[in-house]
Amino acid sequence: MTLFLTSVASEAEAEIAIAGGADLVDFKDAAKGALGALEREILRAAVASVAGRRPTSAVTGDLPMDPQSLPEAVESVASTGVDYVKIGLFDDPRRAACIAALSPLCKKFKLIGVIFADESVDLSLIERLAAAGFHGAMLDTAKKSAGRLLERRDSAWLSGFVASCRERGLLTGLAGSLEPPDVPRLLPLRPDILGFRGALCVKGERTAGLDPKAVSLVRDLIPSDRRHRTEADEEEDRVDYRLLVGRGYAVEPRDGSSRADRIFVRDFIVPVRIGAYRAEHDATQRVRFDVEAFVQRGTHAPSDLRDVLSYDVITDAIRRIVAEGHVELVEVLAERVAGAVLGEPRVVKVTVRVEKLDTGPATVGVEITREKTAEAAILRHPAPAASSDSSG
Repeated sequence: MTLFLTSVASEAEAEIAIAGGADLVDFKDAAKGALGALEREILRAAVASVAGRRPTSAVTGDLPMDPQSLPEAVESVASTGVDYVKIGLFDDPRRAACIAALSPLCKKFKLIGVIFADESVDLSLIERLAAAGFHGAMLDTAKKSAGRLLERRDSAWLSGFVASCRERGLLTGLAGSLEPPDVPRLLPLRPDILGFRGALCVKGERTAGLDPKAVSLVRDLIPSDRRHRTEADEEEDRVDYRLLVGRGYAVEPRDGSSRADRIFVRDFIVPVRIGAYRAEHDATQRVRFDVEAFVQRGTHAPSDLRDVLSYDVITDAIRRIVAEGHVELVEVLAERVAGAVLGEPRVVKVTVRVEKLDTGPATVGVEITREKTAEAAILRHPAPAASSDSSG
């Protein structure tokens, strides 16, 4: 389960975040930088206002990498009662010393080391954080004007970051000027947390106030943590499918055989280490991918990202699979891509064509079609609760 972290600057914004379904309330002052800290008394009052309704976190600020003063700052933030303390670990020769200096505090508080994707990042830093006893690691961007997380690091690299954290038992978070279209691209990596600020604010300005509609959009894109759901939430989710049919909307069939939209990626060419011959292990070859995904149509016409499957999900999956290393057969490569695309809940069928372009006078390859069984479709899309009204 990936949790939705909402960064807020006040008690009022915390209420908007909670009402909008945030799983974690993160306190920061966006006007003071990437990890701008709230004044301690303001933070203390804000944490008290949440009153345990959601886990809370707070940043220590954009502080220099000073092993002497950083533990003091952490203790000060922790004294406000937040559940997690986030510490910016900037690219600095003293970064390792700072991690070591914070190690004793890891026994008292849940510390999250924040690493910046737009700086030099050595993944061995993850091992250092785990050894020091940190509770988790979060990837963010230091310069918000320098681009989104996925513009700084590609899906394959981010997948490695998440896997490295998971192997060491660290809570893993991804943030960094994330926007709604980034959500379906990052969910397949299975991070524990996706963090947002700017995308949730009026006109996308991170120093502006939270926009409840923007919070709602991102909330709906991330499968909800049902621990915080109330009976009212569950009642709201119950759909009277007969009423929808009466209004002209069709209920989706469960066998995936019809009423599906086709999302396609064509002529996607990437260098791949592929081939059974020994010589083919020494260099990459150009490989072309054509993918057609059959996506269950919703009960209304698409209006925003909640209603569609992004083609970026397909291209990202291909990049991650290619980055895993040498593949001997195009058939194996095609099966892996098909499996990744079918992993998307709304995809019921996929056709994958893989072609090697550098084999000589002819293009060679394979095309496969795979689909979910009816049982798999039902498991991913449980039937709606029966209406208590038995009338026609």
